[in-house]
Amino acid sequence: MQGFGSFGARAYASVGVETKVTSSNPHALVLMLFDGALDSVQRALVCLEEKDIPGKAKAIVRADRIISEGLRASLDPSTGGQLAERLEALYDYMSRRLVVANAGNDPDALLEVQKLLRELRGAWAEISPTAQAA
Repeated sequence: MQGFGSFGARAYASVGVETKVTSSNPHALVLMLFDGALDSVQRALVCLEEKDIPGKAKAIVRADRIISEGLRASLDPSTGGQLAERLEALYDYMSRRLVVANAGNDPDALLEVQKLLRELRGAWAEISPTAQAA
């Protein structure tokens, strides 16, 4: 039963995240995607500093999946118009920078993606969910 503590903690955290996702509005879900991508990029930077190359790669892949399969997939060009097109191009750029960071162990590419994600997250956080419905 020694391993139950960490298993239980992981299971509890997983349930907490799932509950948060199912009870969140679309605006909050996008914020959660930004937070997850930012966490992954930060983890990649730490792993790179610690020379943990497999950990760095795993964190970069996770960040890229969040950007590509979460943020980019949430765009709706039919209602978002030019803004959605520009965001899609920016997400594509970030994905390409993550490939560079992963292949070349490039912290500058990670820092660039981190900066872009923070700026986008900040702008998104300022948009109230009620303003979106209007």
